[in-house]
Parts: sequence; structure tokens; C-alpha cells
Amino acid sequence: MTNFLILHGLGGSRGGHWQEWLFHELKARGERVCFPQFPDWDCPRKAVWLARLNNIMASVPENEKTVVIAHSLGCVLWFHYAAQPLRRKVRKAILVCPPSQFLNEKAIEDFFPLPDNTASLAEAADRTLIVTSSTDPFFPQSTVSQYYKYGVPCLTFPGMGHINVKSGYGPWPWIMDACLDGSLPFPDGPARIAVQETPAGRTGI
Repeated sequence: MTNFLILHGLGGSRGGHWQEWLFHELKARGERVCFPQFPDWDCPRKAVWLARLNNIMASVPENEKTVVIAHSLGCVLWFHYAAQPLRRKVRKAILVCPPSQFLNEKAIEDFFPLPDNTASLAEAADRTLIVTSSTDPFFPQSTVSQYYKYGVPCLTFPGMGHINVKSGYGPWPWIMDACLDGSLPFPDGPARIAVQETPAGRTGI
């Protein structure tokens, strides 16, 4: 059995967000999916969200695989979970549009700085992928190198904004394929950046 864990970011992922769509699509296929709603969407506290995530991960049977799909601040939450000495290892972690740690955003400042243990992210999953967009207003491409030091591949799609409802996502078949595929569409090895054509499934543009 594979468990799918969807981690939302600041403000939640409702109102047609691709994470909400993914939750319903996976459920319709008979998959086991957890889409927890963390407290205080607009004024999150790292300690509170991390405690909730620790409880969720501890509830997953040790013989079952887990795939984590995070967006925005949910990615940073996963960074902190992965840096803990007692964290559980998952099968895959797909981290979509983590915000830059250099943003001047008071609502998320409690989640920064990022953990110092740069090896922890790769160690927390069999495969980890960071997905970014060339036009993400919360992650300028001039700062993308801040995540290279964590030693996992980075995949950049052109012109997809923050990959949220505002930028048209929405149904996003690419993420479904990435969840269900036995592998992930990236090479093994240290961090690198790969630019691909905008994937199918962009809506509302």
C-alpha cells in the first residue's frame, strides 16, 4: 500500500487548487490520500505545523510506502521535517514552488532560515524533486541556487507562475503522473536544473 500525503502552503490549497484536484483524483482511483489542513493558514507557526506533521507521519504503518506532494510553504515544512533525527523516510517527495528564503514576507518568516543539515533532504526520501517555475513571484530565478546545496534535482518549468489557482492550476495531469509513476522524470545524481516545455493540464489561462 502507498500513502499519498499532500502538504498545502500559506492560505491552504482550496478553491480549485491543483492539490485539491489531486486529492479527489487520487481518491477516485482508490488510493489512500491524506490532505491535512494545518491551523492558522494565514498566520502559520512552524512548531505547530511541524508537530502536526510529526503526528501524521507517525501514524503511517512502517511497512507502507509514502509519497509526499508539497506546495509552497508546505515544501519548507517538509525541509524542517526531513532535518529531524527521528523523521520517517518516504518513497518520493515532490516539492512544488518552495518560496525563497530571501523574501520579505512576515507571514512565513517563522519557517526560516532553512535547516543547516543540507544532506537531510535527500536522506528523507528515496527520490526527491524540487519543481520551480521561471516566473514564480515568490521564488525569483536569481535565488534558485539556494536550493542546489541540498543535493536533489531541481526541475524548472517556463512561465507557470506560482503553480497555483491564480496561474491556472487547476487540473494538472503532470503531477498525477509524477505521483503514480514508479520513477520520477529527472535524472539521478546531484542538484541540477532542467527546463522543459510547459506540461499539459494548464487551465484558466
